Amino acid sequence: MTHPETDVLVLGSGIAGLSTALGAAREGASVTVATKATQPKGASTWWAQGGIAVARKAPRQFKEDIHTASSGTSDPEALDVLVQNADAAVRDVLIDTLGVGFDTGGDGASFHYGREAAHSEDRILHVDASTGRHIHEPFLNYLAAHDRVEIRGDTAAIDLLAQNGTIHGALLKSGDAVQRLHAGATVLATGGIGALYGRSTNPAGATGDGIAMAHRAGAATADMEFVQFHPTVCVVDGDPFLVSEAVRGEGAVLRNAEGDRFMPAVHEDAELAPRDVVARAVEQAHERTGRVVLDVSSFDFAGTFPDLAAMCAEHGVDPSTGIPVVPAEHFLCGGVDVDTYGRASLDRLYAVGECARTGVHGANRLASTSLLEGLVWGLRAGTDAQGAAPREQPVPVSTTAAGSPPSDEALRGAFECLQRTMDVHVGLRRTPDGLQQARHDIRSVEADVKAWTDPSARRGVHELRSACTVARLIAEAAAANETSVGCHYMERSDAPPAS
Repeated sequence: MTHPETDVLVLGSGIAGLSTALGAAREGASVTVATKATQPKGASTWWAQGGIAVARKAPRQFKEDIHTASSGTSDPEALDVLVQNADAAVRDVLIDTLGVGFDTGGDGASFHYGREAAHSEDRILHVDASTGRHIHEPFLNYLAAHDRVEIRGDTAAIDLLAQNGTIHGALLKSGDAVQRLHAGATVLATGGIGALYGRSTNPAGATGDGIAMAHRAGAATADMEFVQFHPTVCVVDGDPFLVSEAVRGEGAVLRNAEGDRFMPAVHEDAELAPRDVVARAVEQAHERTGRVVLDVSSFDFAGTFPDLAAMCAEHGVDPSTGIPVVPAEHFLCGGVDVDTYGRASLDRLYAVGECARTGVHGANRLASTSLLEGLVWGLRAGTDAQGAAPREQPVPVSTTAAGSPPSDEALRGAFECLQRTMDVHVGLRRTPDGLQQARHDIRSVEADVKAWTDPSARRGVHELRSACTVARLIAEAAAANETSVGCHYMERSDAPPAS
């Protein structure tokens, strides 16, 4: 049974949204989770490979590693929140509540902790190289059976119900039906922005909806220029799949088309340097020689990573000759600006997970901290959000005088134009002229989509609208930041030096 109001409305069904729902439900709130996904694969969490980092007995070192990977830009208060709550949240939710079967060591009793790039010690809990699905599916099942939680699949949020600086819920679209759902608190957990780029590790629906809706409502965003690219993504016939950093942590090395290992000359940590460093080096080696492979010959790849070995076989890739890799968009470090409880700048609005800018990641994210951030901030936001009663308000919904609905071909062409612009001008390496061209091209696509958009428009139009809004925010933030730092890299002769 559905209701026109709920105590807490969560938009998104990845680990951040599900953790929020759990936190609120534990406090006795009624919770509605609305998600575009029709199956677990529709959320980025399902695709997470490496694992979830924990502090173990060295929280100070964990903080230092996160801060170093961020090029010294992470927020100290946010870091304290993440690290101090890490182990307890993982134990409470993932182990004790959901019973996630993390891999164990040779004794079969203690957990096996892996290591990934820029980590100074082994601290990553994992399930083979498919940790996300082993967390996501039991989490969905647990909440689906919870008497205070309703999960609405195949339901997209297309706008927030905003009035006088307060958010009263959201406008939801399922099929052709549009409904106002009023809420005491609304939590954005809509994930990433991968669909803005031609090549991404994100699911296809990652169009930045939460950030776009928050921006339209007047909420503050921050750090939008910091788009992280994963350095090792295998692309076969246009179908990308991620090759986890855990593979490099196990000893795999990167080689160019001439067979030369190039990372030791780039960074003292070689293949285990921060992601932004490795990604740019892979791109440049690919441009110089035409090919980069991940050499896994130094260990038993199939025995250590059976899920990845099966994925290679499915795509016709022979790991024994090297796995061909290129960088691909992976994670947005910025987003809706929030505090340590996920509270945004508008009353009754929260944001958690990848669509939020908590400050933890700064200019570059440390591997295997995204699931942890979603878990910690989700629990905190859910606990904080409960208690505000929903109030039905005659909130006006912004519409435009819609022109003729676009054909499928026109919609696809507009998306491809946006992606080309982002790939060419707002990727791993940027220039002032390129960013100026990007803003011009994005505004052109945005003008077209505005003529198509009203609440009755099909979902793809609303997704393109969101994608254009977020693309513009990224390009504008990148143009405003002349300093190369982390995953924002400006190529110009007079630019300040990289941090």
